[in-house]
Amino acid sequence: MSASLIGGIGISRVVVYAQRPSPDGQHGGSPHIHSVTDEAYYVTKGTGWVELHDLERGFRRVRLEPGTYVDFEPGVLHRLVNEDGLELLAIMGNAGLPEAGDARIYFGPEVDASPERYEELWTLPRRQGLDGALERRDRAVEAYAKLVELWPTDRPAYFAELRRFIETANRAAEAKRDSFASHVESGPQAKLEKVHARLAHLDGAQEHPVVRRQAQAETVAFGMCGQLYTVLQPEVG
Repeated sequence: MSASLIGGIGISRVVVYAQRPSPDGQHGGSPHIHSVTDEAYYVTKGTGWVELHDLERGFRRVRLEPGTYVDFEPGVLHRLVNEDGLELLAIMGNAGLPEAGDARIYFGPEVDASPERYEELWTLPRRQGLDGALERRDRAVEAYAKLVELWPTDRPAYFAELRRFIETANRAAEAKRDSFASHVESGPQAKLEKVHARLAHLDGAQEHPVVRRQAQAETVAFGMCGQLYTVLQPEVG
């Protein structure tokens, strides 16, 4: 995501990976989690699912088709599955925070125990582009499939492993608390302060209202879910 838009959000158009199936036979993205940031999807094209895991309800799949909207709070492990040409808008509550470290991919307990191995897998797209993104996805899904298998066979083990991963992600986010705070202060908090200022000055017309336009339509990146076309900070115009 880029610099924040209205409300401090970030928006990307996501073309969910479909170049080759992952080890479980499905097309889609990497299972991952955010510790601080809310996320939402609005489907614009195609069909598929989002797989969700949380400590209250466990595992479930939500059907995605054009017009579907789904959002979830931090602490929900999620994975997009592409059935047929799935594209959507991903809306993040704290623009820039996932890129600053509020995202962790599920690679299983062995990788979580090795910061060096985690970093090696995390940075694959940076070093190898699309091939690296798909390789990273495949390594994640290999571990993730074992977690999903626990859901029908061993619920206590499923919840224990999900809790372990959530706590691991939260510890990693805790180490970045100060940098996260600066993102929030310059994004959502700054936008909220502007709203309060407007509420305090409703007795007259706003002298200099701002209209923004999108100067450069999109940039492209290989994200956790698919190819990201991120809406940039609009310019005044």
